[in-house]
Amino acid sequence: MDNKQATLNFLGLAQRARKTVSGQEILLSELRANKLRFLFIASDSGKDTFKKFTDKSKSYNVPTNTMFTGEELSDAVGMKRSLIGISDPGMAKKLIELTNKLKGE
Repeated sequence: MDNKQATLNFLGLAQRARKTVSGQEILLSELRANKLRFLFIASDSGKDTFKKFTDKSKSYNVPTNTMFTGEELSDAVGMKRSLIGISDPGMAKKLIELTNKLKGE
């Protein structure tokens, strides 16, 4: 299994463990409360949404990943999503490791 599929599989596991957060307003409030540890932003999300969440993530020092499409993220969690936050520190750490391998870091 390649790193891309491993990352998506682990995201699905995080969803089943109820450690994900989705929905723009909920994500914004979780960002402001410093409860998010990692954020997936679909590469094909709307221009305004993409900019808003990349900027907010940077200002709150939340690592992000923008290399998956909305369809890939949706398939991983089993529902239509273009923004998915991870609230669990352990799962976020593992996803950061997986996405860094994917980027070649």
